[in-house]
Amino acid sequence: MGEQVVLKVGGLAPHAIEAAAAFHLEWMPQALALLKNAPALLLQMPGAPYDHDDWRRAAIRDLARRSTPHRVNMIAGGDAAAIASAIRFLSDAPGVTGQLLKLAGTTADA
Repeated sequence: MGEQVVLKVGGLAPHAIEAAAAFHLEWMPQALALLKNAPALLLQMPGAPYDHDDWRRAAIRDLARRSTPHRVNMIAGGDAAAIASAIRFLSDAPGVTGQLLKLAGTTADA
């Protein structure tokens, strides 16, 4: 197989219902296709208001259940350092699947 693949999701509507519909229509087929040749998939999502959390959690949990034994996780938001750190962490975490990790930005003082 191979390493963790990162699918950078973008272009979603600002409202949760429309964003969820577009994700399932446009991005879920891509995720399923990538999982045919990768042991792990990480969906990188833009940050969004709290009302997006429920559909995102449901989507990643269902995708992980369907894709077993492949690992599937989702990160959302964060600055470049937080995103890179999460990608590294999840690539080395074989027991983590079906999770939504909401990232915070980092500062030079952190």
